[in-house]
Amino acid sequence: MSRPQTLVQRALGGHAAIGLLVSALLYLIALSGTIVVIHDRWQRWEQPTIAETAVMTPQAAQAAMAAGLAQDAGKPATTHLYLRMPTADLPRAVVTTDHGGWYVDASGRVTGPEAHAWTEFVIALHEYLHLPASWGMILVGALGVALCALVLTGVLAHPRIVRDAFRLRMRHNDQIARADWHNRLGVWTLPFVLAVALTGAFIGLGSVGFSVLAKASGGTLEQAYAPIFGTEPPADAAPAPLADIAAALATLHARMPDAAPTYVIVHDPATRGSHVQIIAELPRRLIYGETFTFDPAGRFTGALGLSDGAIGKQVAASTYNLHFGNYGGLAVEAAYMLLGLALCVVTATGTTLWLQKRRRRGLGGTHLAAAWAVIVWGAPLVLVATIWLRALAGAEAPLVAAFWGSLAAALVVAAVRPGWVLALPLRDATAAGTIATALVHLALFHAAPLPVLGIDAAMALCGAALMLLPRMVAPRPARYGNAAVPA
Repeated sequence: MSRPQTLVQRALGGHAAIGLLVSALLYLIALSGTIVVIHDRWQRWEQPTIAETAVMTPQAAQAAMAAGLAQDAGKPATTHLYLRMPTADLPRAVVTTDHGGWYVDASGRVTGPEAHAWTEFVIALHEYLHLPASWGMILVGALGVALCALVLTGVLAHPRIVRDAFRLRMRHNDQIARADWHNRLGVWTLPFVLAVALTGAFIGLGSVGFSVLAKASGGTLEQAYAPIFGTEPPADAAPAPLADIAAALATLHARMPDAAPTYVIVHDPATRGSHVQIIAELPRRLIYGETFTFDPAGRFTGALGLSDGAIGKQVAASTYNLHFGNYGGLAVEAAYMLLGLALCVVTATGTTLWLQKRRRRGLGGTHLAAAWAVIVWGAPLVLVATIWLRALAGAEAPLVAAFWGSLAAALVVAAVRPGWVLALPLRDATAAGTIATALVHLALFHAAPLPVLGIDAAMALCGAALMLLPRMVAPRPARYGNAAVPA
């Protein structure tokens, strides 16, 4: 009769089972999430020759909106007109309609199309894995729940978690070193992982909850969202002049001088039923911004209350910045990226430890190990390759098809010829590709703004670290008697 399992054994079994079910997709989300923390900076890096401006006057904003609307001549009427105001992370103004986006200069004149396709490709990978948006966000939200479960079972499976928090035997044999990296990084990143997992689950599954609420109450999805994000006034398609954005911005500045506008949105522009919303960041607040509303003449009509309304509104509005690290400037972004890389390591080492355990038990696993190498090192290598595809083929390059097609082809090779897929060469190829990309970009755009060149330098350093650090901290071979045997 078998003995009943202890809590630690059950937790460890649950931890392994959940990890195996979600590890590949969780790794892709962690990897892409680490990259998109600085998505505004990537946008500058991808289009480094665009003229930049630190500020935009209300009059220039009015001109930019009119110029954006003019770009839609001959096309169906746009339902929304957006102006992204310049910020410290992205000192560029962008006007967007339902049909495209354009950069505008400090006077509001169009200077070129917005074409940061690679940045948008990585954002979409993180937010919904390139699936249809609703289904993809549900899946990503469910993965956030699974990550919370992994954290809980991981803690329960390690009763000495506090005592061993600083025990890192990275020069011991491969199994011990990898287990210590997995466990220690898992402990050190615990608050961060819980924060991003819970907020990611909230964002991803929130749409499901609101859809259920709308169906249960017999209303629409817009009505379900209304208590948080407000309602739309009645539509009136009769032609009218473009709303007075300049007056709205001037009014906001007079009422709240500390508010920093980030987005100006005109609903149903150039119609009698149009209205204006301005999203503005407030100092020392975690919320993504307060939303202020104005009539077509630029008169203030109210605010949504995301900054001072019901606590539920404030929590909902704070979720996005807490998840993506869009607060506290570059220091917080750097911390999020380092913690995101740590989560990638935890995810990668967890499945690798399980594969090693299978091999020690004589259960094989060569094909699975090859497939996992494709995920861990093939995915970042293909991401680097898509940068080159974007550079050579332009903004219309099929980045999604190239990424998933290449990854699928590599997994087929791993299944048919696992001996052809080796983790170390893939890792070195990823490092070399990252360094080469940074150096070529630096050579082509050496006159770009300093933050753009900073990304080149960071990429080169990351590539060098990826190539050198694993060799510097490589575990010692296990020793049996006087013979050195690879672990």
